[in-house]
Amino acid sequence: MTDTTTNQAPRNQWWDVWDQFKTHKGALLGAGFFVFMLLFVYLGPYVWGIDPGHIDPRVRNQGMSFAHPMGTDQLGRDMFARMMAGGQISIAVGLTAMLLSLVLGTFIGVLAGYFKRIDGLLMRFTDLFLALPLLPLLLVIVMLYRDPLRAAFGPETGIFILIVFVIGITSWMQTARIVRGDVLALKEREFVLAARSIGTPPHRMILRHLLPNVMSPIMVSATLGIANAIITESALSFLGLGFPSDFPTWGRLLFDGTDWLQRNPERVIWPGLAISLTVLSVNYIGDGLRDALDPRIRGR
Repeated sequence: MTDTTTNQAPRNQWWDVWDQFKTHKGALLGAGFFVFMLLFVYLGPYVWGIDPGHIDPRVRNQGMSFAHPMGTDQLGRDMFARMMAGGQISIAVGLTAMLLSLVLGTFIGVLAGYFKRIDGLLMRFTDLFLALPLLPLLLVIVMLYRDPLRAAFGPETGIFILIVFVIGITSWMQTARIVRGDVLALKEREFVLAARSIGTPPHRMILRHLLPNVMSPIMVSATLGIANAIITESALSFLGLGFPSDFPTWGRLLFDGTDWLQRNPERVIWPGLAISLTVLSVNYIGDGLRDALDPRIRGR
């Protein structure tokens, strides 16, 4: 009689991560809501079918109804359709800016942790960015480069590139510090010392041995980076420095609704709820990933 246990394939580590993630109820709720929001903003327009830019003066400033579940704005545009369109832009900005900050932070963190000669220079550069007042810096960059980028790429694409770039270059510092600390610890591990002893070149050491072992903090930083980027874009749009008024985002809808707060408070409530709940769900996902990817917690 053969022993079947010895013939079984080893259990994948990601199944252990999923088992631990499932125990975090807040993370599961957050993941479910974030998936729902993605379906709402990207698939919803195909079901709803109303153009978010369609103007109908006959139904201006109407409240919630079956024809317009979230009411209409001062031009008669359907708020339900504009919430979907605005969510597409806000989430796209969050994901793209997160990727930019993650690549930049990981690159600087790995270089600083692995190469001792440039560690001090890169960390002082990181400290410089951490010391800068971010909101005034964002406002200055947007004011300086908004018109040239609009002229070069168009009003929508130019502002999208500018906001993604601005958010990305001002939110990479925490990722760089976390990755640097992990790389410094990994450099003293036996498998890294063994690879170095056989003459493994630095680029291969980083790509094959160091980066795969710092993916856990990078993934956690990614989820938190999405939330930070959505909030920053909403703040810029709320200040009137984001996308044009005919190109809705949740922050822009919030800004446009403040003038009608007393008459139609739902015009502020809906985009505010969308921003708050999306950011909260992403933060819960980050908490669940942090616990699930920590081998000291996994399996408890």
